[in-house]
Amino acid sequence: MPKRRLRITVLDLVSKGPTRQKFRRLMNANTASLMPQVIATWCEQFGHDVRYICYTGFEDIDTMLADPCDIVFIGSFSRSAQTAYAISNLYRRRGAVTVLGGPHARCYPEDAALYFDYVLGFTDKPVLDEILREAAPLRPVGRFVSAARQPTELPLLEERWKFVAETLAKAPLLKFVPMIGSMGCPYTCSFCIDSVVDYQPLSFDRIRADLKFLQTKMRRPIVAWHDPNFGVRFNDYMTAIEDVVPKGRMRFIAESSLSLLSEPNLKRMQRNGFAGILPGIESWYELGNKSKTGKSVGMDKVRQVAAHVNTILRYIPTVQTNFVLGLDCDSGAEPFELTKRFIDLAPGAYPAFSLLTAYGAAAPLNLDFQRAGRVLPFPHHLLDSNHAMNVRPLHYDWFEFYGLAEDLTLYAHSREQMWRRFTANRGVTTKAMNLVRAASSGRAKFQGRVKRFLRDDPTVRRFFDGETNVLPKLYHNRIRHQMGPLWDALPEGALMHDQNAYLKRHEAARAAAE
Repeated sequence: MPKRRLRITVLDLVSKGPTRQKFRRLMNANTASLMPQVIATWCEQFGHDVRYICYTGFEDIDTMLADPCDIVFIGSFSRSAQTAYAISNLYRRRGAVTVLGGPHARCYPEDAALYFDYVLGFTDKPVLDEILREAAPLRPVGRFVSAARQPTELPLLEERWKFVAETLAKAPLLKFVPMIGSMGCPYTCSFCIDSVVDYQPLSFDRIRADLKFLQTKMRRPIVAWHDPNFGVRFNDYMTAIEDVVPKGRMRFIAESSLSLLSEPNLKRMQRNGFAGILPGIESWYELGNKSKTGKSVGMDKVRQVAAHVNTILRYIPTVQTNFVLGLDCDSGAEPFELTKRFIDLAPGAYPAFSLLTAYGAAAPLNLDFQRAGRVLPFPHHLLDSNHAMNVRPLHYDWFEFYGLAEDLTLYAHSREQMWRRFTANRGVTTKAMNLVRAASSGRAKFQGRVKRFLRDDPTVRRFFDGETNVLPKLYHNRIRHQMGPLWDALPEGALMHDQNAYLKRHEAARAAAE
């Protein structure tokens, strides 16, 4: 029997609700995910009618969701999960089948299955074909579907270009073209979703084809590599670029580890147009293999990393250094003070701070947190690594921790540090982006509010201490405000979730195997 031609909507939730923040206006469209574009391309190749939407927070939601469809695919990080649940509910009311993919689907499949007909793990073309052929409403609990591994081949940039172009049209100034050359990561950082995914390079010949095609569409494009850790096969990547991209014709941004950023590699990256790099530092006491600092810890590691970052800045103008606050190896004020010293020693780098967060089934370490009863049921909406830390810190009282986090954030975004960063940076784009980003950040202000509520509101303290699962009004009101008109479409029970679902699944599987 021939397949039914379906009307399909593919929705990439870059934003979790309406926003008017200046930096978001500049950058949200540039953070579009690659897989929703891949899904849209594959659906068209299967012969279906596809409407692709990248929601940046500036679109009118009623207009965005107005067109009828038979099946809707939503790509979402956990921070956008409540928004995804609300949109799924609206489409289900109209009779559409709903599918969730992306990091949230992999991290919280049990919860997502309560609000979607299908929840996707690793997704390749055969998995997608299976869902499109079945396309059935599955209520009250949806079905989790996953391939055995990440796909080994993705559509060429030319094949998904119309979806890329639609998204780029929403970026007012800078326009980043998403590309990827590998899946997984060779490192085993215990808190990372990619640490348990085998490293898998994609075809370098197809990368060459993508780079050649892109030059026919844009005069001097910026490519944002979505590899979890770019440059593991460094020579292969650089050779592919050098084979097809004339000098000065293209710029690149990537996330990489310091261990790959030796000075010879940096010189080659500079020749090939790399304009931005995002290395992970994470900790001053652990992960020396990623930072190429060996057994050095504390201030010795700070000096080594700062010197390395300053070397990077001589070759690549934009550097964002990533830190995780609240790791179990941290205690007292020292980790925060060491980060301040790093900021002093490497003023040109933009420091990005993430709160330790256990994203469901993202990493084996989360099992340990759940066994110890340390994971709190913060709504997914708050799990953006910035506005809620859902793991009770091992060596800190909550009030102490938020006080130290606020103090560090205020230091990093102080006028003095913003000016030092501005004068240390090269190029108008880097100077302007870092200035706008720091000036528009409200993170320190929110951390200060949390600290005051921890001191003054017993309901907040009881929630943080795990004595109650009742969400404090501080967070309830914030979610309601940020979701805007979608709040009323949130299904009953969808605000909270079982924070120990991963552990329960793991223990059930172990019991069944015994």
